Amino acid sequence: MKIHRLEQNQRHRPRQHHLAKLGALVVTMQDSEHGVPMRDQLLGDAVIPDSTTGRDLVQWLEQRLQVTADEAQQLGWLLVLCGFIYPLCEPRNLVLRADDSFYRFQSPYFWPLYQSENEDTDYAIYLARKNIRHKGALEQHEQELYSTLHEKINHEWDYVITQAKEQYRSGRERPTCDRVVLENQERAHWLTRRPPPGAFHALDCGLNRVVKPGTEEKPSIEFYRRQVMYYQQAVSRSRTKSTISLGSLVKYAEAFRVYDPLLAPCLPSNPWVTDDTMLWTLNAPSVDVPTRLRVERWAFSFYELLRDPRGRREFQAFLKKEFSGENLAFWESCEDLKHGDQSKAKEKAEEIYKLFLAQGARRWINIDGKTMEATVRGLQCPHRYALDAAQTHIYMLMKKDTFYRYLKSDLYKKLLAQAIVPRETDKSARFARHTSPSPVSLRAEQEEEARRAAAAGPPPADLTQVLSQLDRRNRPAK
Repeated sequence: MKIHRLEQNQRHRPRQHHLAKLGALVVTMQDSEHGVPMRDQLLGDAVIPDSTTGRDLVQWLEQRLQVTADEAQQLGWLLVLCGFIYPLCEPRNLVLRADDSFYRFQSPYFWPLYQSENEDTDYAIYLARKNIRHKGALEQHEQELYSTLHEKINHEWDYVITQAKEQYRSGRERPTCDRVVLENQERAHWLTRRPPPGAFHALDCGLNRVVKPGTEEKPSIEFYRRQVMYYQQAVSRSRTKSTISLGSLVKYAEAFRVYDPLLAPCLPSNPWVTDDTMLWTLNAPSVDVPTRLRVERWAFSFYELLRDPRGRREFQAFLKKEFSGENLAFWESCEDLKHGDQSKAKEKAEEIYKLFLAQGARRWINIDGKTMEATVRGLQCPHRYALDAAQTHIYMLMKKDTFYRYLKSDLYKKLLAQAIVPRETDKSARFARHTSPSPVSLRAEQEEEARRAAAAGPPPADLTQVLSQLDRRNRPAK
């Protein structure tokens, strides 16, 4: 088992959705007909195939995306930093210049979308090959990483050295242009994945990402104070025993067992088996008299009561008797604001404020001053969650107080006494099945009717209609 610690560069993962969009754009840029113009370029003594210039890249982005020149150059710079395009003239400097500098599209194998599971091993092979080629002339940060990787994957180091020597030998046998392209590809890839200290890391993400590139962030006293506070709170946090957790799980399963059609029979019958739709009729949202199981389920939690339209209607009737019906009406209005049409969110939020929260409102609700301040701040720029603080306050008020008084009220007890307890349908009884007729039988019936009509001949003529038509023809014109 391989354990990845936080110090092994495993804590940050690239933003896949963001990189997928950039990858789709790069695929479009390489289109042979409508993409960026590419040609062979002479770089030193080597001819680099399929190269382009920074000016062509910026112009294509500007024309294709309908953006300004500065925006196109910024986007191109982002493509270079993320490893989709690499420079040929300045391979150590990942920038995009809008001039005649040569650039080339990175091979999809080196794209940041595809992260290798053995990245440390691959980087070690790259450094070992570079060390062999330059005879130990590695940069300072590369030497430190080389030593760190040597200690970290010491059990694989023979494999690393063997692979580095073999790749160096096979690279010398390649043509000059291929060798230059591969070297620049790998250099740009590892500059993107493992940039030098202080350099901007485009793939870095998460809470510990570098905010100001080029500055070394040293842990301060405040950092250690927060860390100590966090661990103290983690140690003092209450823990639940496994016996209590398992007991709660068993209690929950026993309570909801009768509502599971796989564990308990459906009453009066399963409509998918007997074709009897009485189960759906008895559990319709607007049924007059609900079933006993349905009414008993409302007592499990306040959530179960509100999620049932019939239960919500009964709870609304109880709140009207308590002269607090505006609480549930406000909660429903906030739910409509959350899940309704967001193009009308501003109008809905203002309407809810005028109806329930403003001074002298027609259906004013009682909330504390702190919640009111948070709500007013949210209404300065209305959105779907602007009234969350007030809605949560009213929800907890109904849950902790009104809900339990409703369960003890005569209204709930009377409905529970009048609730229907359906009897199980006789399984031997069969109900009329409404199946669709077979197309073959329909075609046979139509052919049979056509055959009968042809054998019977034309229908008898109506003598009255025939005589009336002859009389109209023989009548003299006026």
